[in-house]
Amino acid sequence: MQDDGPRLTPTSYIVLGLLAWFGDSTPYRLKQVAATSVGNFWTLQHAQLYTEPERLAAAGYVTVQRERGGRRRKLYAITNLGREALGHWRAEPAGEVAELRDQAILKLFFGADPAALGPPQIEAHDAKLAEYERIRASLPDDVPAGVRLALEAGMDHERQQIAWWKQAMVAGDGDSG
Repeated sequence: MQDDGPRLTPTSYIVLGLLAWFGDSTPYRLKQVAATSVGNFWTLQHAQLYTEPERLAAAGYVTVQRERGGRRRKLYAITNLGREALGHWRAEPAGEVAELRDQAILKLFFGADPAALGPPQIEAHDAKLAEYERIRASLPDDVPAGVRLALEAGMDHERQQIAWWKQAMVAGDGDSG
């Protein structure tokens, strides 16, 4: 929710949120943290985590310091303006429904056999559920409630997909194509 400056995108808010949560970071560190957190439910290109902080720095949402020696890495930190923008964004209701982009569902739509698609889908969703369970077991007690809630949403999604594929395999048994 800003009137001046560049339009902030979901990637902008990911960068601001990660900087607010994990503190000063290089783009490489942002990429690492995103891969093990928001990357589980939000797709973004790794290159964006190198270009977006620079764009946010130009607009005053983050600061940037470059190392004087060595690899001369850039270290970004969120500013008060960035915290304010992040706070406004978090407070805005999100009413849109996520787009379902699932290649297996697309194949089903065009006549693929659910009995053939089901087992690898169940295996993949089982593996992702196990990954989420490992993440949950490793979370510190003081992790923000939103992290736990997002993780539970992911776990519920995986459980639902496993159950759905099992049903689809049974329903597809009588399908002649």
